Amino acid sequence: MIPGNYKKRIIEKEIEDKMKYSGAVVIEGPKWTGKSTTAERYSNTIIKLQNPITKKQYQTLATISKDEILSGEKPILFDEWQEVPEIWDFIRLDIDDNKYKGAYLLTGSTKKQNINISHTGTGRINSIYMRPMSLFESGDSKGTVSLADLFEGKKIQVAKSKTSINDIAHYICRGGWPGSLELPAKEQLLIPKDLLESIISKDVDEVDGIKKDKDKIRKLIRSYARNISTLATSITIYKDQENEGISIDYKTYETYTNALQRLYIIENLKAWSPAIRSASTIRTSDKKQFVDPSIAVAALGLSVDKLKQDFETFGFFFESICTRDIRVYAQSLDGEVYHYNDSSGLEVDLIIELRDGRWAGIEVKLGENEVEKAASNLIKLAKIHKTKKPSFLMILTNTELCYQREDGIYVVPLGCLKQ
Repeated sequence: MIPGNYKKRIIEKEIEDKMKYSGAVVIEGPKWTGKSTTAERYSNTIIKLQNPITKKQYQTLATISKDEILSGEKPILFDEWQEVPEIWDFIRLDIDDNKYKGAYLLTGSTKKQNINISHTGTGRINSIYMRPMSLFESGDSKGTVSLADLFEGKKIQVAKSKTSINDIAHYICRGGWPGSLELPAKEQLLIPKDLLESIISKDVDEVDGIKKDKDKIRKLIRSYARNISTLATSITIYKDQENEGISIDYKTYETYTNALQRLYIIENLKAWSPAIRSASTIRTSDKKQFVDPSIAVAALGLSVDKLKQDFETFGFFFESICTRDIRVYAQSLDGEVYHYNDSSGLEVDLIIELRDGRWAGIEVKLGENEVEKAASNLIKLAKIHKTKKPSFLMILTNTELCYQREDGIYVVPLGCLKQ
């Protein structure tokens, strides 16, 4: 049963579209993002494989009968399907035999390394990635500015955001976890801590079957969090662990970070590599990010007050929450999000590139003091791109006013944005 306080998710349209032509749809993403709750909206039979009793029952059925394991009124949801990986091949065969469309939904919070499936299911089973909620989904953005409209060349209206610095600090610390939204503000901030502890105490071992030192994995996550929204290399982060008193070899470090990526906790931002009219070399390093900034907050033991006391750190975390929201919105437009950096020193925080080649540049600035520098960077990038002019250029802020500058660049508070 869907809770009465369910908030609509942007990803729902993507699920509905894929169910029209896919035999099965897999919804992947980190724990606690609401995958199961959303998938249940499209399911007539719900199998929760994270329940130990149900898991054991279906592990037994997997050795006996495909028909039994797939019995029930369709669409059938297998929640955390990777707990009984044989289900994948049974579903693929059933889709092949019956030419089903929209017959199955699967959710998964882990890309386990030791899962063996005989066929990828390409063309029959299609995946969707679900991130934590954006501010528009959680009801904390007014949504007066639409990225889709801007890509269509529509102008924005002057508007005001009521989102304060204190609000943004709270949203960063709270994160986009649906289960926290109905809680009092103080309790909301406990959710990311519990999520992080659950991942460390259990999931990091199960994802690849390798037992890990829990103290060392905590320290690694803290080191990663200290470098959020930066171009720090893996070597830099590895060496940074020395400050934590860690002594692990680099191969172990890679094993640990791979586990965090497979759990959808680390989600680095890749570099954009367009054709440019410049002798500068485009740098290809990933920008370090988490799927949600609240995980980094929990790892570092930060709070709303601590963030507001250090505006340099606050700026990095503001960029992280902007990255999360832009990724959610861009996905609904069939777009990818990147950053840009070249050897001339030109940097642009976020690039949205749609499948049809349209693109937009976004600089993230917490306040007004760096807006002119941000505008200069955006104009430089637009001028050196060889083939396509940007659909729009934007400075994403936490200022009050939403407007278009004389140079055509939009200044948009995060609390006014939607897909």
